[in-house]
Amino acid sequence: MAEYDYDLFVIGAGSGGVRAARLAALSGARVAIAEEDRVGGTCVIRGCVPKKFMVYASEFSAMFKEAEGYGWSPITSKFDWKKFLDAKDVEIGRLSGIYASNLAKAGADLVHAKARLVDAHTVELVGKDKTVTAQTILIATGGWVSVPKELEGIEHAITSNEAFHLKELPKSIMVVGGGYIAVEFAGIFNGLGVDTTLVYRGPNILRGFDEDVRGHVSDEIEKRGIRLMVETQHERIEKTAKGVVNHMDNGVKCGTEVVMFATGRIPYVEGLGLEAAGVKLNDKGAVAVDEFSRTNVPNIYAVGDVTDRINLTPVAIREAVAFVQTVFGKKPTSFDHEMVATAVFSQPPVGCVGLTESEARHQHKKVDIYLARFRPMKEVFYGAQERVLMKLVVDGETDVILGCHIVGPEAPEMIQMAAIAIKMGVTKAQWDNTCALHPTMAEEIVTMREKHQPMGLSIA
Repeated sequence: MAEYDYDLFVIGAGSGGVRAARLAALSGARVAIAEEDRVGGTCVIRGCVPKKFMVYASEFSAMFKEAEGYGWSPITSKFDWKKFLDAKDVEIGRLSGIYASNLAKAGADLVHAKARLVDAHTVELVGKDKTVTAQTILIATGGWVSVPKELEGIEHAITSNEAFHLKELPKSIMVVGGGYIAVEFAGIFNGLGVDTTLVYRGPNILRGFDEDVRGHVSDEIEKRGIRLMVETQHERIEKTAKGVVNHMDNGVKCGTEVVMFATGRIPYVEGLGLEAAGVKLNDKGAVAVDEFSRTNVPNIYAVGDVTDRINLTPVAIREAVAFVQTVFGKKPTSFDHEMVATAVFSQPPVGCVGLTESEARHQHKKVDIYLARFRPMKEVFYGAQERVLMKLVVDGETDVILGCHIVGPEAPEMIQMAAIAIKMGVTKAQWDNTCALHPTMAEEIVTMREKHQPMGLSIA
């Protein structure tokens, strides 16, 4: 008789948890996975996937204007919010079903319940009056939205969770925050015709990104009609018959139908029984793990956003694969978190990989910058004023490209391919030796030859 009910018990059926459970089960392990909500996690249910559908929907308003610039007759159209939501929900349901089906095909048991650790090898299935044991436990519960609970009137605000299910498209909205989610949703609502204000408490949006990227995105989103308020935050939110009044700390009172807080996500560890199992958290409240995603308890591991390393779906998946190789493949494997490409599906979108200029200057003695700003060929034709930013950060001593940053149409698609070369350690000379593909926007990134000289500085 087996010592434990399962070889592996996974808590959380998001992208990381599902990948780990499926691969472990396919290796012959006895696997169970518990999920208290829908299978698919943040990315599929309330994150990347539905958000990208919303981005697609919101981009058509700009496309209609572009069409007129290219000779098409004026296009009269009306967006049907309910029709879009219904279609979105059908697709999300289909994707969630595929995740569940793949688990079943692999032989993993799916349990719809919240799982709580009783000890290092025992899991309570809350509400089912049942406990199970497992030799190895993987925590993959992701993150959850964070709002300032102490703010007066915060109960009248929504988060990205609710934004996917609004019964009606509001006429006006204030989006609070300066990160991925806030900037993306500001673009979405603005593109759908909503009077949109983006508020951030810091001096500029997209903290952590390259400074040129931050400034460029700020300028471009304002050109598109988003009202940007920085170094500003709420004092209180007042509910009214027409929506809310946002009372800001600079004395401004701004009435909107909806106020949405996108002020970050925190690791979802509440109610998991981590203390009972002896699992330690780090100073950010995330599950503390080593390079192999192992916690301080030898048989308990954690992957994905609950560890707060790089909070991206593909990273969670790669961490899960490394975990399975380590534990069930008997081949210790760690995922390399360096040079991971990322994208912000703002309007215009952002694609980045590697170091920012500031990071590079702190880590390297000499840094060369190559930067281009230009109007793309498509926009120039009909007189649009949108501009693209392309930037390379290069080690001035070794010529190795340390970072690539793009803001403009299809930036996420370009950065995925650029990341391959940069991850392999490509030099600027090798990069330049690549023949340009004309006429494309992407050709500009392999034709930048002049080093960028910041204003007021001379190149030694």
